[in-house]
Amino acid sequence: MIWYPYEQMKTMKPPYEIVDAEGVYLYTGDGEAMIDSISSWWSVIHGYKHPALTRAIKEQADVFSHVMLGGLTHKAVQKLSDKLASWLPGDLNYCFFSDSGSVAVEVALKMALQFNVNRKDGRKTVLSLTHSYHGDTFKTMEVGDDEDYHFAFGEKKGVIHIDTQIRALEEAFEKHHDELNCVLVEPLLQGAGGMRMYDLAFLRRARQLCDQYDVLLIFDEVATGFGRTGYRFVADKVLPDILVLGKALTGGYIGHAVTVAGEKVYRGFYGDDSSLALMHGPTFMGNALACSVALASIELFEGQNYMAKIHRMTEVMRREMCAFFSPKVREVRIMGGCICVEVNDRADLVGYQEFAAKRGVFARPFLNCLYAMPPYVIGEEELVKVLSVMKEWFA
Repeated sequence: MIWYPYEQMKTMKPPYEIVDAEGVYLYTGDGEAMIDSISSWWSVIHGYKHPALTRAIKEQADVFSHVMLGGLTHKAVQKLSDKLASWLPGDLNYCFFSDSGSVAVEVALKMALQFNVNRKDGRKTVLSLTHSYHGDTFKTMEVGDDEDYHFAFGEKKGVIHIDTQIRALEEAFEKHHDELNCVLVEPLLQGAGGMRMYDLAFLRRARQLCDQYDVLLIFDEVATGFGRTGYRFVADKVLPDILVLGKALTGGYIGHAVTVAGEKVYRGFYGDDSSLALMHGPTFMGNALACSVALASIELFEGQNYMAKIHRMTEVMRREMCAFFSPKVREVRIMGGCICVEVNDRADLVGYQEFAAKRGVFARPFLNCLYAMPPYVIGEEELVKVLSVMKEWFA
């Protein structure tokens, strides 16, 4: 029996069985077609069954599907590492691969901690944001701040949470700078914590303070990377010491993630002393299938001007929602390829998934958020339909 995520198994409604998927559409066993408005948890940016991505997987599988990176290497992981090093901003050149975004954040936190251990610095505290979500593994739950997901974790130690006000950031550094080893943020857009959006000025100030007090800055761009905020990467605007990517890295074809370190961090582990090495190694890191499809995904993103597609999505969202009003709605937020309709009472979203499905849209509201993060290949007519179903729910 399948144990489904984030569900009370005794009371959950039967999930929709998908028998085919192509472009932005999911096809059910009942013969219905639904626009996937959330890109399979924000990952399928090119849509389903994209020929270039499918071809990359098949061609690599004909050679081999996986070899470990312990004592071995291969062309696909070498090419992807080289591509990311040349494509990412600044000196983000050193790629440590893993099999999921949560694990990749764990790696980033481990890097930050051991970086300080290696230089005989006792700082162990993480500065994170309120309403943050970085995954469901134990360290990511500790640094996260979402009780809806992590209430069973218990008391959290070694982390300080602040809101996204610059003064709160400055006060945290004034009080705790001598114990901080890193600042960890979802830049500009906090996903599972409620699709909360904040200003670039906060990140610029964080960079200044991290430089001033010699604290590492980590961007968790698992959800925000590859254009979702309207920037290719937020790291293009403010350079972190460590960048975490996942989800859209492979176009949603297969689980894979990467923790990318800058020169300063990498040099903190480099030397003749073997005890300085980063002792971490996911079995499927650098998986050949994942690396091959990631390269193909990046080529599509570059070659087909995806940033223009994203900017057009933003324009359509703003146009369609500018006159929208409901007393049930607290706020409508739009950023890049994301829209969130936040309601005052989460009970007002009960039944929306079924309502939308009957109208040809797959959606998955959470907390008090009705949102859409569609594939970037969505057409204007299809995007308008997604937004129209949202508005119709409140009519």
